[in-house]
Amino acid sequence: MTPSDASQNRWSDLDRPPLNVAALRRGLLRPGGLWTSLDVVETIGSTNSELARRAAAGLDEGTVLVAEEQTAGRGRLDRTWTAPARSGLFFSVYLEPGDVPAERWGWLPLLTGVAAATGLARAAGVDTALKWPNDVLVTVEGMERKAGGILAERAGDGVVVGMGLNVSLRADELPVPTAGSLALAGAVSTDRDTLLRGVLRSLEHWYGQWRAADGDAAASGLQEAYAAGCATLGRTVRAQLPGDRTLTAEAVAIDSDGRLILSTDDGLQEPVSAADIVHLRGAGGGLV
Repeated sequence: MTPSDASQNRWSDLDRPPLNVAALRRGLLRPGGLWTSLDVVETIGSTNSELARRAAAGLDEGTVLVAEEQTAGRGRLDRTWTAPARSGLFFSVYLEPGDVPAERWGWLPLLTGVAAATGLARAAGVDTALKWPNDVLVTVEGMERKAGGILAERAGDGVVVGMGLNVSLRADELPVPTAGSLALAGAVSTDRDTLLRGVLRSLEHWYGQWRAADGDAAASGLQEAYAAGCATLGRTVRAQLPGDRTLTAEAVAIDSDGRLILSTDDGLQEPVSAADIVHLRGAGGGLV
Protein backbone atom coordinates (compact mmCIF):
# COMPACT_ATOMS: atom_id res chain seq x y z
CA MET A 1 0.00 0.00 0.00
CA THR A 2 1.41 3.39 -0.96
CA PRO A 3 1.30 6.39 1.45
CA SER A 4 -1.40 7.97 -0.68
CA ASP A 5 -3.48 4.78 -0.48
CA ALA A 6 -3.14 4.73 3.29
CA SER A 7 -4.12 8.39 3.47
CA GLN A 8 -7.20 7.75 1.33
CA ASN A 9 -8.23 4.81 3.56
CA ARG A 10 -7.85 6.93 6.67
CA TRP A 11 -9.93 9.70 5.07
CA SER A 12 -12.60 7.21 4.04
CA ASP A 13 -12.82 5.93 7.61
CA LEU A 14 -13.19 9.47 8.92
CA ASP A 15 -15.72 10.34 6.23
CA ARG A 16 -17.84 7.25 6.97
CA PRO A 17 -17.31 6.37 10.63
CA PRO A 18 -18.89 3.25 12.13
CA LEU A 19 -22.14 3.50 14.04
CA ASN A 20 -21.84 4.05 17.79
CA VAL A 21 -23.69 1.01 19.13
CA ALA A 22 -23.50 2.01 22.80
CA ALA A 23 -24.88 5.49 22.11
CA LEU A 24 -27.66 4.10 19.92
CA ARG A 25 -28.71 1.69 22.66
CA ARG A 26 -28.69 4.46 25.28
CA GLY A 27 -30.83 6.66 23.06
CA LEU A 28 -33.35 4.07 21.88
CA LEU A 29 -33.71 1.24 24.40
CA ARG A 30 -35.83 2.28 27.36
CA PRO A 31 -38.28 0.56 29.73
CA GLY A 32 -41.76 0.53 28.22
CA GLY A 33 -40.50 1.56 24.79
CA LEU A 34 -40.94 -0.35 21.55
CA TRP A 35 -37.28 -1.11 20.91
CA THR A 36 -36.05 -4.01 23.04
CA SER A 37 -32.65 -4.80 21.52
CA LEU A 38 -30.31 -3.29 18.95
CA ASP A 39 -27.33 -4.97 17.34
CA VAL A 40 -24.97 -3.73 14.65
CA VAL A 41 -23.05 -6.19 12.47
CA GLU A 42 -20.18 -5.30 10.18
CA THR A 43 -21.33 -7.31 7.15
CA ILE A 44 -24.39 -9.45 6.46
CA GLY A 45 -26.22 -10.80 3.45
CA SER A 46 -29.61 -9.32 4.35
CA THR A 47 -30.87 -7.96 7.66
CA ASN A 48 -34.42 -8.92 6.63
CA SER A 49 -33.44 -12.51 5.91
CA GLU A 50 -31.57 -12.81 9.21
CA LEU A 51 -34.43 -11.42 11.31
CA ALA A 52 -36.94 -13.60 9.47
CA ARG A 53 -34.79 -16.64 10.29
CA ARG A 54 -34.66 -15.66 13.96
CA ALA A 55 -38.40 -14.92 14.05
CA ALA A 56 -39.16 -18.47 12.98
CA ALA A 57 -37.60 -19.65 16.24
CA GLY A 58 -39.21 -16.90 18.35
CA LEU A 59 -38.12 -13.30 18.63
CA ASP A 60 -39.00 -10.35 20.87
CA GLU A 61 -40.95 -7.53 19.31
CA GLY A 62 -38.80 -4.44 18.91
CA THR A 63 -35.64 -6.27 17.87
CA VAL A 64 -33.48 -4.05 15.64
CA LEU A 65 -30.68 -5.38 13.44
CA VAL A 66 -28.40 -2.92 11.64
CA ALA A 67 -25.63 -3.70 9.14
CA GLU A 68 -22.71 -1.51 8.19
CA GLU A 69 -22.79 -3.31 4.84
CA GLN A 70 -25.24 -5.66 3.13
CA THR A 71 -23.95 -8.04 0.48
CA ALA A 72 -27.35 -9.43 -0.54
CA GLY A 73 -29.83 -6.71 0.38
CA ARG A 74 -33.26 -7.25 -1.12
CA GLY A 75 -36.01 -4.98 -2.36
CA ARG A 76 -39.44 -5.57 -3.80
CA LEU A 77 -39.79 -7.91 -6.80
CA ASP A 78 -36.51 -9.66 -5.84
CA ARG A 79 -34.42 -6.61 -6.72
CA THR A 80 -31.02 -6.29 -5.11
CA TRP A 81 -29.77 -3.38 -3.00
CA THR A 82 -26.04 -2.71 -2.79
CA ALA A 83 -24.00 0.22 -1.50
CA PRO A 84 -20.49 0.84 -0.13
CA ALA A 85 -19.90 -0.01 3.51
CA ARG A 86 -21.08 2.66 5.98
CA SER A 87 -22.52 4.80 3.17
CA GLY A 88 -26.10 4.42 4.34
CA LEU A 89 -28.54 2.95 6.81
CA PHE A 90 -29.34 -0.72 6.32
CA PHE A 91 -31.58 -2.11 9.03
CA SER A 92 -34.57 -4.29 9.84
CA VAL A 93 -36.99 -4.36 12.76
CA TYR A 94 -39.33 -7.05 14.02
CA LEU A 95 -42.91 -6.03 14.86
CA GLU A 96 -45.75 -8.11 16.30
CA PRO A 97 -49.02 -6.17 15.93
CA GLY A 98 -51.03 -9.18 17.09
CA ASP A 99 -53.95 -7.07 18.36
CA VAL A 100 -54.38 -5.45 14.93
CA PRO A 101 -56.49 -7.34 12.36
CA ALA A 102 -54.14 -9.09 9.94
CA GLU A 103 -55.81 -7.49 6.93
CA ARG A 104 -54.50 -4.11 8.16
CA TRP A 105 -50.87 -5.22 8.41
CA GLY A 106 -50.38 -4.13 4.80
CA TRP A 107 -50.10 -0.58 6.13
CA LEU A 108 -46.75 -1.34 7.81
CA PRO A 109 -44.48 -0.50 4.83
CA LEU A 110 -46.48 2.70 4.23
CA LEU A 111 -46.26 3.52 7.94
CA THR A 112 -42.49 3.01 7.80
CA GLY A 113 -42.32 5.39 4.85
CA VAL A 114 -44.16 8.09 6.80
CA ALA A 115 -41.88 7.50 9.78
CA ALA A 116 -38.78 7.78 7.60
CA ALA A 117 -39.98 10.97 5.92
CA THR A 118 -40.89 12.70 9.18
CA GLY A 119 -37.79 11.46 11.01
CA LEU A 120 -35.44 12.52 8.23
CA ALA A 121 -37.05 15.95 7.93
CA ARG A 122 -36.04 16.62 11.52
CA ALA A 123 -32.71 14.78 11.66
CA ALA A 124 -31.32 15.52 8.19
CA GLY A 125 -33.09 18.76 7.32
CA VAL A 126 -33.98 17.42 3.90
CA ASP A 127 -37.36 17.12 2.22
CA THR A 128 -38.30 13.63 1.15
CA ALA A 129 -41.30 12.26 -0.70
CA LEU A 130 -42.86 8.82 -0.82
CA LYS A 131 -43.42 6.83 -3.96
CA TRP A 132 -46.14 4.23 -3.51
CA PRO A 133 -45.74 1.69 -2.10
CA ASN A 134 -42.23 1.59 -0.64
CA ASP A 135 -39.72 4.11 -2.03
CA VAL A 136 -38.22 7.20 -0.39
CA LEU A 137 -37.44 9.97 -2.88
CA VAL A 138 -35.21 13.04 -2.67
CA THR A 139 -34.67 15.89 -5.11
CA VAL A 140 -31.21 16.16 -6.68
CA GLU A 141 -30.59 18.99 -9.16
CA GLY A 142 -34.33 19.41 -9.68
CA MET A 143 -34.97 15.73 -10.40
CA GLU A 144 -36.64 13.08 -8.25
CA ARG A 145 -34.24 10.33 -7.25
CA LYS A 146 -34.74 7.18 -5.20
CA ALA A 147 -32.74 7.33 -1.98
CA GLY A 148 -34.35 4.51 -0.04
CA GLY A 149 -36.56 1.47 -0.16
CA ILE A 150 -38.69 -0.46 2.31
CA LEU A 151 -39.49 -4.19 2.38
CA ALA A 152 -42.00 -5.83 4.75
CA GLU A 153 -42.29 -9.60 5.09
CA ARG A 154 -44.40 -11.86 7.30
CA ALA A 155 -42.16 -13.83 9.66
CA GLY A 156 -42.93 -15.88 12.75
CA ASP A 157 -45.88 -14.28 14.53
CA GLY A 158 -45.20 -10.85 13.11
CA VAL A 159 -43.58 -8.80 10.37
CA VAL A 160 -39.98 -7.96 9.56
CA VAL A 161 -39.69 -4.47 8.09
CA GLY A 162 -36.41 -3.54 6.46
CA MET A 163 -35.10 -0.29 5.08
CA GLY A 164 -32.11 0.72 2.99
CA LEU A 165 -31.27 4.42 2.77
CA ASN A 166 -28.45 6.07 0.82
CA VAL A 167 -26.85 8.65 3.11
CA SER A 168 -23.37 9.71 1.94
CA LEU A 169 -23.33 8.09 -1.51
CA ARG A 170 -21.49 10.26 -4.02
CA ALA A 171 -22.54 10.75 -7.63
CA ASP A 172 -19.88 8.36 -8.95
CA GLU A 173 -21.09 5.66 -6.55
CA LEU A 174 -24.74 5.66 -7.59
CA PRO A 175 -25.85 2.22 -8.85
CA VAL A 176 -28.23 3.70 -11.45
CA PRO A 177 -28.86 7.23 -12.80
CA THR A 178 -32.24 7.43 -11.02
CA ALA A 179 -30.69 6.85 -7.58
CA GLY A 180 -29.85 9.59 -5.09
CA SER A 181 -28.68 10.12 -1.54
CA LEU A 182 -29.26 12.48 1.35
CA ALA A 183 -25.85 14.05 0.77
CA LEU A 184 -26.59 14.76 -2.89
CA ALA A 185 -29.94 16.24 -1.86
CA GLY A 186 -28.20 18.78 0.39
CA ALA A 187 -28.89 17.25 3.81
CA VAL A 188 -27.65 19.40 6.67
CA SER A 189 -26.54 16.25 8.52
CA THR A 190 -25.33 12.89 7.28
CA ASP A 191 -24.46 11.61 10.76
CA ARG A 192 -25.86 8.09 10.59
CA ASP A 193 -26.28 7.77 14.37
CA THR A 194 -28.49 10.87 14.40
CA LEU A 195 -30.43 9.72 11.34
CA LEU A 196 -31.05 6.21 12.66
CA ARG A 197 -32.24 7.52 16.01
CA GLY A 198 -34.55 9.96 14.24
CA VAL A 199 -36.10 7.32 11.98
CA LEU A 200 -36.55 4.72 14.74
CA ARG A 201 -38.07 7.23 17.16
CA SER A 202 -40.47 8.35 14.44
CA LEU A 203 -41.31 4.73 13.63
CA GLU A 204 -42.04 4.05 17.30
CA HIS A 205 -44.39 7.04 17.37
CA TRP A 206 -46.35 6.14 14.24
CA TYR A 207 -46.51 2.44 15.10
CA GLY A 208 -47.87 3.32 18.54
CA GLN A 209 -50.51 5.62 17.04
CA TRP A 210 -51.54 2.96 14.52
CA ARG A 211 -51.79 0.16 17.09
CA ALA A 212 -53.72 2.37 19.50
CA ALA A 213 -56.30 2.84 16.72
CA ASP A 214 -56.45 -0.95 16.10
CA GLY A 215 -54.68 -0.45 12.79
CA ASP A 216 -57.26 2.03 11.49
CA ALA A 217 -55.18 4.19 9.17
CA ALA A 218 -57.73 6.99 9.07
CA ALA A 219 -58.31 7.19 12.82
CA SER A 220 -54.57 7.13 13.56
CA GLY A 221 -53.84 9.92 11.08
CA LEU A 222 -51.63 7.62 9.04
CA GLN A 223 -53.74 7.66 5.88
CA GLU A 224 -53.79 11.46 5.79
CA ALA A 225 -50.06 11.72 6.54
CA TYR A 226 -49.15 9.24 3.83
CA ALA A 227 -51.32 10.97 1.23
CA ALA A 228 -49.79 14.34 2.15
CA GLY A 229 -46.27 13.06 1.56
CA CYS A 230 -46.95 10.77 -1.40
CA ALA A 231 -45.39 12.01 -4.65
CA THR A 232 -47.35 9.42 -6.63
CA LEU A 233 -50.73 11.07 -6.09
CA GLY A 234 -51.85 13.46 -8.81
CA ARG A 235 -49.37 11.96 -11.25
CA THR A 236 -49.79 10.01 -14.45
CA VAL A 237 -48.22 6.63 -13.76
CA ARG A 238 -47.58 3.34 -15.49
CA ALA A 239 -48.49 0.37 -13.31
CA GLN A 240 -47.06 -3.05 -14.06
CA LEU A 241 -49.71 -5.30 -12.53
CA PRO A 242 -49.67 -9.02 -11.69
CA GLY A 243 -50.33 -11.18 -14.71
CA ASP A 244 -48.14 -9.01 -16.98
CA ARG A 245 -50.90 -6.41 -17.29
CA THR A 246 -49.89 -2.76 -17.73
CA LEU A 247 -52.13 0.19 -16.91
CA THR A 248 -51.42 3.87 -17.56
CA ALA A 249 -53.63 6.12 -15.46
CA GLU A 250 -53.72 8.95 -12.95
CA ALA A 251 -53.02 8.09 -9.31
CA VAL A 252 -55.83 9.83 -7.42
CA ALA A 253 -55.98 8.45 -3.86
CA ILE A 254 -54.80 6.02 -1.20
CA ASP A 255 -57.75 4.04 0.18
CA SER A 256 -58.34 2.75 3.71
CA ASP A 257 -56.50 -0.50 2.90
CA GLY A 258 -53.39 1.32 1.65
CA ARG A 259 -54.17 0.57 -1.98
CA LEU A 260 -53.38 3.05 -4.75
CA ILE A 261 -56.49 4.19 -6.64
CA LEU A 262 -55.90 4.68 -10.35
CA SER A 263 -58.30 6.61 -12.57
CA THR A 264 -58.29 5.70 -16.26
CA ASP A 265 -59.16 7.93 -19.22
CA ASP A 266 -62.60 6.31 -19.48
CA GLY A 267 -63.44 7.34 -15.92
CA LEU A 268 -63.03 3.95 -14.24
CA GLN A 269 -61.23 3.74 -10.91
CA GLU A 270 -59.14 0.70 -10.09
CA PRO A 271 -57.62 -0.06 -6.67
CA VAL A 272 -54.13 -1.53 -6.88
CA SER A 273 -52.61 -3.46 -3.99
CA ALA A 274 -49.45 -4.71 -5.72
CA ALA A 275 -47.74 -3.12 -8.69
CA ASP A 276 -44.47 -1.72 -9.97
CA ILE A 277 -45.14 2.00 -10.46
CA VAL A 278 -43.33 4.40 -12.78
CA HIS A 279 -43.98 8.14 -12.51
CA LEU A 280 -44.46 9.36 -16.06
CA ARG A 281 -45.11 13.07 -15.50
CA GLY A 282 -44.56 15.37 -12.59
CA ALA A 283 -41.70 16.90 -10.63
CA GLY A 284 -38.76 17.53 -12.93
CA GLY A 285 -40.48 15.74 -15.81
CA GLY A 286 -38.33 12.64 -15.28
CA LEU A 287 -39.16 8.99 -14.93
CA VAL A 288 -38.90 7.45 -11.46
